[in-house]
Amino acid sequence: MILAGDIGGTNTRLAFFVAKDGRLESMVEATYSSRIYSALDGIVAEFVKAQNIPVERAGFGVAGPVRDGRCQATNLPWIVDARQLAVRFSINTVALVNDLEASGYGIATLETSDFAVIQPGNPDATGNAAIISAGTGLGEAGLYWSGTQYQPFANEGGHASFAPVDELQEELLHYLRLQFNHVSWERVLSGPGLFNIYQFLRDTGRGSEPAWLAEEIRQGDSSAVISQMALARRSELCERALELFVILFGAEAGNLALKLMATGGVYLGGGIAPKILEKLKRPAFREAFAAKGRMRPLLESMPLRVILNDKAALRGAARCAILRK
Repeated sequence: MILAGDIGGTNTRLAFFVAKDGRLESMVEATYSSRIYSALDGIVAEFVKAQNIPVERAGFGVAGPVRDGRCQATNLPWIVDARQLAVRFSINTVALVNDLEASGYGIATLETSDFAVIQPGNPDATGNAAIISAGTGLGEAGLYWSGTQYQPFANEGGHASFAPVDELQEELLHYLRLQFNHVSWERVLSGPGLFNIYQFLRDTGRGSEPAWLAEEIRQGDSSAVISQMALARRSELCERALELFVILFGAEAGNLALKLMATGGVYLGGGIAPKILEKLKRPAFREAFAAKGRMRPLLESMPLRVILNDKAALRGAARCAILRK
């Protein structure tokens, strides 16, 4: 039996998989609120005890840089160590990879229906591919094309410096510099990033915040409230915030595509993209993606797809466990 985990700043998902005829089948899954636990060990212990299933192999995708089987999670006060997990739970093989790398492995297990096409691109597209995922944080990864198969690899591009392209974005950068020592792309492209954009527009007089909206944001998930109000067209300020978020999402997706020469396509993952799919399908995202001067034709030839299956990273973690020697 294969134990797989997708470890994020908000939720941790665990599942047991079996491999049958080259396909992964999920046997049982559970989701835990990451922040109420002091470490991953407690979640794994609770899940394994509840299911009472012997674990032969395990794979975990964690949001953060993984080095030598160990990771200090970026948006959690956790250190995840593959060797310690193997010893504590008597597991022979434990694979620990970055969560976006896990998503890269998971893509190969998905069906056509698990994707929404934003830009068809070249119908015969081949070559490297890229993944960019906005959620609690901003994750990025690549898939190297060997000529016969894809080899996913992690990077920490979400923490590269945010680069504005117009006066409004320059003002946003200046606004965020007053709050953060370093303004990364994650500061604008994530759940908290959407709230940062909203606050910037509000505080610079680019929209009004009625009392009812301030109260909803105070009591709920701020980014979820903003996107919901924007999609329902109940707040012009929220609409403007989401529109700028989409433009920035397109711009950084284009940056990543150029850096990885992602002629095989770019995948948009994470929890936010499927929820704002109708916005991503509009021209603003594609225009921001392709607005790279002389490289426009190259970017317009790249397929753009949104990953609709929220278990891509979980399935990828299971696949890593299978592939680990």
